[in-house]
Amino acid sequence: MLRPLPKPLGRLLSRTMSHREADPRAAGKRILVAGLGNYGLRGTRHNVGMAVLNQLAQKLNVAGEWKADRRCCADVTITNVEEAELVLMKPRRLMNINGLSVASAAETYNLGVEDIYLVHDDLDKPLGKMAIKLGGSARGHNGVRSCISSLHSDCMIRLRVGIGRPVGEDMVDHYVLGRFASTEHEVLQRVLEQAADLLLEHILQRSNGKDRTPPGDNGDRTPR
Repeated sequence: MLRPLPKPLGRLLSRTMSHREADPRAAGKRILVAGLGNYGLRGTRHNVGMAVLNQLAQKLNVAGEWKADRRCCADVTITNVEEAELVLMKPRRLMNINGLSVASAAETYNLGVEDIYLVHDDLDKPLGKMAIKLGGSARGHNGVRSCISSLHSDCMIRLRVGIGRPVGEDMVDHYVLGRFASTEHEVLQRVLEQAADLLLEHILQRSNGKDRTPPGDNGDRTPR
């Protein structure tokens, strides 16, 4: 069973979320949340970041509002969360060049790197573990490497969602492009739900000036 939502987050989610067309010139705090993955390969381990974005959009009542934004070659949906405007995006590119979409979105929506969240899979964490991380190297993740290269910075906030490692290192490519096993689906659904909760909790804390995420992992979270 998932841990209870923090009271501020629970109250937030009971409100009606408003969706509107993006105006790149609009005032106010704007945050980009990008789910990394290979467009068109839904259900694979490497696309767990996009799966989290789908879960987040569902939680915010904008799951049916995804639209293709040609300016950044991505599917985008936008909603307001208290004082912040969230731009949720899923690049319409392969993982290795996801950064081109993220950088284009940053320019289109007038965002700095400090306003960008990257959500992606992590081989170094088992399925069921996740953590918020500020900055740092790509640690072998091609999507993160592309974002760092395209944004000329590593100062994005990253939600690392564990998928575990295969037994043989030579099987990594096959493993990340494979689909989750049927025995993993129950845990996976809890992971997606808690990852969406963790993102919203962190975004609320930052928008209220209460978060000081240090470099490195901000502690593993385990869905229950």
